[in-house]
Amino acid sequence: MSTLPSDCSVGDVSSHSFWMPGNFHPTVKRTEDAFQACNDIVACFQERARVERQYAQQLSEWSNKWKPVVESSPLYGSILKAWQCFLSTADRLASLHASICRSLVAEDGDRVRTWQKDTFHKKVFGGFKESQDIETGFTRAQKPWAKRLKKLDKARRAYHKVSRKEQAAREREVHAEGNPDVAIDKQKKIQEERELAQQEAEKVRARYEKVLEEVNRYAPRYMEEMESIFDQSQDEERKRIVFLKQAFLSIHKHLDITNNESVRAEYNQLHNTLMAIDEHEDLRWWKNTNGPGMPTDWPHFQEWIPEKKNKKGKKEVEKKEVEKKEVEKKATIERSVIIGGVKVRAMYDYVGQETDELSFKAAEEFLKIEDEDDQGWCRGMKDDGCEGLYPANYVEVV
Repeated sequence: MSTLPSDCSVGDVSSHSFWMPGNFHPTVKRTEDAFQACNDIVACFQERARVERQYAQQLSEWSNKWKPVVESSPLYGSILKAWQCFLSTADRLASLHASICRSLVAEDGDRVRTWQKDTFHKKVFGGFKESQDIETGFTRAQKPWAKRLKKLDKARRAYHKVSRKEQAAREREVHAEGNPDVAIDKQKKIQEERELAQQEAEKVRARYEKVLEEVNRYAPRYMEEMESIFDQSQDEERKRIVFLKQAFLSIHKHLDITNNESVRAEYNQLHNTLMAIDEHEDLRWWKNTNGPGMPTDWPHFQEWIPEKKNKKGKKEVEKKEVEKKEVEKKATIERSVIIGGVKVRAMYDYVGQETDELSFKAAEEFLKIEDEDDQGWCRGMKDDGCEGLYPANYVEVV
């Protein structure tokens, strides 16, 4: 419990101390401030979500713009593959930032809104039930205290007034005693007035001290009641702080891509591709494809061979017809497989960020059952029947 103030002067009454009447309002207002802070938090990170979405779109636009340029580039070999890897990495990062946008809005924003709705109960005529309950408790606790302080202030002012009157009488008495022009009777009368003023001052002082004693005697009870209400307010505020801490940690988890396994895998893949640039291998390929290493049919003597005239018999024609039907049958079967799904193989690990996303390991094979959408997502199905969305640029057709 807090210690009792040593003095209850008028200066203290008008101070900003929590113990003085009416000075509990900042604690009451804290509830409404927390409600508004929730609105600000949601608005703040909705705006950050828009930034993430715009960044994802800009990454995709940048990648799509430069893909044709890279494909038609005169570069070749491992250096071309490295350039292409920057674009494919951007595509996958665009998917990641689009996922961050969805998490900030649909997960973090909804969590704060739901908690806000469950924690703050608005009243019909404005304000919140929680803040009204705290204010009512403080007001009820301060009412008898404020009444006693008012009585004490009245006694104090009365005592100070009579003290000034006594001081004036004492000064007149001192002035009269040293003045030969003042008659003896007059001096005696001034002395009597001083004595009466002194007696009155002592009486009023005793009354003032009695009231002060009553106030000090009541102070522990008042402090206990005020601290009890304040502790209730503190407990509510503690719950708010704990929740907002968890909300901020969740937002941090979604924004902190440095701990995202897929991001680390992306940049590791990009780094490995860059480190795999091999000038010797690229030059060897160019030599064998466009240089002296190309195979050439050097000039040589060619004997003349008479052409043979082949006559297609009935059996050979029938054989060709059978082969043609087999090819058509095989093509029909292949088309049915494509309709049922295209078999793909994962090039990288992917951990689904949402419940409707598919997780897989590198080299894992499954079926693509829906083509890529505008955001770069496909729908796939594993052998166990599990379906979900996945980034299109994480897999290749088998």
